[in-house]
Formats: sequence, structure tokens, C-alpha cells
Amino acid sequence: MPVLSASEARFEYTVDVVVIGAGACGLTAALAAKEAGAEVLVLERDTKPTGSTSLSTGLIPAAGTKLQKSLGIDDSPELLAGDILAKAKQQTDAAIVRMVAEASGPTVDWLAEVHGVAFKLVEGFLYPGHSVLRMHGTPNRTGTELQGALLAAADRRQIDLVTGARATDLYATADGRVTAVRYARPDGTLETVGLKALALACCGFGGNKEMVRELIPEIADAEYWGHAGNQGDAIAWGRELGAAMADLGSYQGHGAVATPYGNPMNWGLLMPGGFQVNALGQRFSNEVRGYSEQAVDTIAQPGRFAWNIYDEVREKPILGFTDYDQVAALGGIRKAPTIRALAQMIGVPADALEATVAEVGELCAGRGEDRFGRDFRGKEPLRAPFCAVKVTGALFHTQGGLVIDTATRVLRPDGSAFPNLFAGGGAARGMSGPSRWGYFSGGGLLSAVTQGRSAGTRAAQIARGSN
Repeated sequence: MPVLSASEARFEYTVDVVVIGAGACGLTAALAAKEAGAEVLVLERDTKPTGSTSLSTGLIPAAGTKLQKSLGIDDSPELLAGDILAKAKQQTDAAIVRMVAEASGPTVDWLAEVHGVAFKLVEGFLYPGHSVLRMHGTPNRTGTELQGALLAAADRRQIDLVTGARATDLYATADGRVTAVRYARPDGTLETVGLKALALACCGFGGNKEMVRELIPEIADAEYWGHAGNQGDAIAWGRELGAAMADLGSYQGHGAVATPYGNPMNWGLLMPGGFQVNALGQRFSNEVRGYSEQAVDTIAQPGRFAWNIYDEVREKPILGFTDYDQVAALGGIRKAPTIRALAQMIGVPADALEATVAEVGELCAGRGEDRFGRDFRGKEPLRAPFCAVKVTGALFHTQGGLVIDTATRVLRPDGSAFPNLFAGGGAARGMSGPSRWGYFSGGGLLSAVTQGRSAGTRAAQIARGSN
């Protein structure tokens, strides 16, 4: 991914704003830039835009939305920012967190009212780290549905989207101003387009095994369930440009991906009193710390898998989530009238599983302290019929990236900004801090849409000469 001298660039036309990547971040950036009066071109390496957005659950946490207010839910940017910072143990950029939190409600309302994204609020349980109900998703709560809604919005705004266009090289002046981008077509043809401002929305580096092994060795051997196109392009360009980067060892994992199906199991199965056991029928961690940190614990178990153990009471709020319903339709959800029968069905020692269920029942009743530090008090013990689904740990996407300021401008190590380079979502430093434990549920899409909107607006201002 070389950065070449601007003097070498040869191109026939120039656009105001080029956006690299057509996921939630890139499409939101394009919509915002178009709204600000800029001519926009989106370059997408896939022939059919999917990316990390389509592989996600499509849920965006946002505070103070009109949907929340209509349901009587009291939330605020301050509360959301506090939750994000607490999950990251205060080891992240507080200014970026506040910017994202303040932009969250207006951005979700804008996507709904101006661009027709049909959001519904997820009710029935809280996600790890969330103080109130604030997860906004499309009706079927899938990333594919969200991606489709954003693509439809871009089409209605007549935004130029070139698919099958893999950005390969940037052209820049000595002071870091990007003047053009070269991209390759599937047949090997190279094309170059001039630009006035560039927004990087090409996500992280989870699909680049060498980069993952270099920067995040602890998760390098886990299954990767992110998008193969996440090859670290922003990191590679940033290195050549001399951009600041941070938290490159941070990532979002998931400790309950249904195997062999590949669907993430909703953490709502575990938050109200469900739990995980290994092949020995024993719990091995505090399951509700968060699904990201659970990934390493899950793959550390015998056979690199675990079982989610729950009941139909915990299952009920999850019915209707496409990922869960698909696994159920394929026979991946096991149910039995007794714990012993369930143990025999899933092949774990019956005595051990019965002892684990009994222990959790005691903890739910407030008797004893959990050796893993989980608080079960006030949760209802499991009751028949009992359920189980086999899961493993996986890497979903990386969280480290280019350092940006609150205007989403890419920064140098000395804190100065590049003249016309912006980044957001997975291409930029996330809000998770330095490791896996800081990932805030829904934080990836939250960063994508808020930073994407900011990057598009600011890039348009630069291109149009108004800032």
C-alpha cells in the first residue's frame, strides 16, 4: 500500500471527496458529504458491498434519541460516555468518547428521519456495560439489513459508488496533503482519481493474518469471523505517511459464536442468569464482563469450545434475532426436560453439570460468593426446559488504528493534523483502550456512524473551501 509523490499522479478527473470503504462508516460519510454540497465518490473493494457492517448484528447504541424518549427511557450523552469510559477502564481518548456520545443521538435520528433507516429499540435486557436500554437496530436486527438501508439511502442521493475497486496507492505532497488515489479493478486495470479530501473508512486489519500475529498475538489462532477485506490498508498508509497510531493490540472478540454455524449468540442469553460451561461441565469465568474478553477464555477451554447453558425464559427475548433463529432452524439449539438429559445430549459429565447448575442456583439465592466474581443475586435460577448451544471464541474486528481528533482529522505524532485526511470507524483508533476487555457493546458501529458523519461533513467543508 505505497504512498507515492503527488507529482507522479496522472488522472483525468477530480472529485471533491473520495471515501474508501462502503460499510456503515463509509456510507454515512458519503451521505453527510453529499448533504454538505460535495461531489462524492465511494470506492469499495467488494463487487457487492458487505464488509464488517453486514457481518454484525447491526445494533447502534445511542443516547437521547427520539425513540428512547417515546418509550420513556432517560438517557444522556454524559451517561453513555461514562459507560464507555468505565468499560475501557478510562484508558482511552476521553475527548473522542465524549464527541461520539454527543453525536450518537442526533446521528441515529438523522439516519432514521432523513435517510429512512427503520430503527427499533432492543428491549428486554441490558448489554454488558450499558446502564439503560439504548441499542438501536433495524427490524430484523441484522447488519445485512442495516447495510442495505444505507446503500438504498446512498442510491436515493445518487452517490457514485464504484464496486470492485481496491484502493492500492495514495498520492501525497510533502506536507501530507493527499491529492489522488489509485485503485485496481478485478481484471487488473488501474485507475486514478484526483481528490480534494479523503475519508478512510476501510475498517481494520482482522483479515490480515500477518498483521494480527504481529500486533495481537493472543488472538492470532482464533477463528476470524470478520470481513476478509479488512487488510489493514489504513494502517499501511498511516505508517508511510507518518501518522500517529494507537491501541493496535486492541480488538473486539466474541466468546460465544455458535459452532459450526458462525452466528454470534446474543449476550442476552447470559446476562439474566445463563452461563457457560466447558466440556467438563464446569464454569470457567465471569461470563457477563463482556463478550469481547470472553473470546480468549472460551478458546482456552478443552477442544476450544464451550456451551451456553440457559432456559426458555432467557431465550424468549432473543427470539426474533436472525442470528439466533438461523441456528435454531438448523438444529443448533439443544433442549431437554432435565439437566441430566441435557448433559447427555451435549456430551458433558451429568454429575458435573448438575453440580454447576446447583451452584448457580445458590448464587442466585444470595448464598455464597462466585469464585469468578460474577453477581447472580436477584436472578431467577434456570428451570425446565433447559437449553444449550455450542460456541467458540472468535476475532470479529480490530480496535486500534489511526489517531484522530474530535473533527475526525488524522493526526501526526506531534498532534498536528494532515491537511485533508479523515478517518473513522475501524480505520481509526477505537474506544476500547489497549486491549480486548475495553470493547463496549455496539461500540464499533457507534464509532462508524458518528465518526463517518463527521468525516464526511468536514471533508466536504475542506473540499468546498468553507473550512
